[in-house]
Amino acid sequence: MTTARIFFHSNIRFLRKRKKLTQEDIAQALGLLRNKLQPLETGVVKNPSIEDVIKFSEYFKISVDSLLKVDLSKLSELKLRELESGNDVYMTGTHIRVLAITVNDNNRENVEYVPVKAKAGYRSSYADPEFLATLPRFSMPNLPQGTHRIFPISGDSMLPIPDGSDVTTHYAEDWKNIKPGTPCIVILKGDQDFVFKMVTVMQDELLLKSLNTAYEPYTVPVSEVLEIWQFHSYQTREFPESQTDLQSLARAVRDVQEELKIMRSTGSQKAK
Repeated sequence: MTTARIFFHSNIRFLRKRKKLTQEDIAQALGLLRNKLQPLETGVVKNPSIEDVIKFSEYFKISVDSLLKVDLSKLSELKLRELESGNDVYMTGTHIRVLAITVNDNNRENVEYVPVKAKAGYRSSYADPEFLATLPRFSMPNLPQGTHRIFPISGDSMLPIPDGSDVTTHYAEDWKNIKPGTPCIVILKGDQDFVFKMVTVMQDELLLKSLNTAYEPYTVPVSEVLEIWQFHSYQTREFPESQTDLQSLARAVRDVQEELKIMRSTGSQKAK
């Protein structure tokens, strides 16, 4: 039987030092005796009272669940500020996730790469900073603000993006803000593969559509989704093929169709 690791003691010490407060400052603010606070921070008191845990939660604006279960020292300053501003799944009761990350020596978030062989482990340990620390990590220029991760894709459902491409993504914190038809990597529960699809978020499910029209769109329940990562860019080792005669013909037909639409629209306006 595995015992759950509790981070309460190290978290309250970390949060106090982060705010540059003394033990006396915290004791006065929470109405505690200093000789009680020190054993709480060092872990001498193994089972703090519920009342004390709630006091610390409300004072630092971090949920009880995060205060107990998440090693806050492993989070970036950006993530800590997000938690304090209310973007905590345990505080808000919304679909916003508390994302585990790793940082470099300058406290900047790494871009983790999730290789094919790590997919199964990622599903069970995606919220574990210790697991993420085992993944290859990179610092990449010219990325927008936020958390990024790289996933390899397989299959031809998203052609012309080729099989084997590495897709760089941006973490979607609030799924409600995803615009319909946004390309995303979707992490599903169980033995399902990671999927790269055009995503439309509906009330209780996601509509997943491929770029390759040979594949039919389908839906998955929101309850089956662990994470959503929005497309940013992709890398491939395949050199693009030159355009075929058939592709050129198809493009010409589309151009003619567009011109006919414009002509019909112009003609109908003149008739009025």
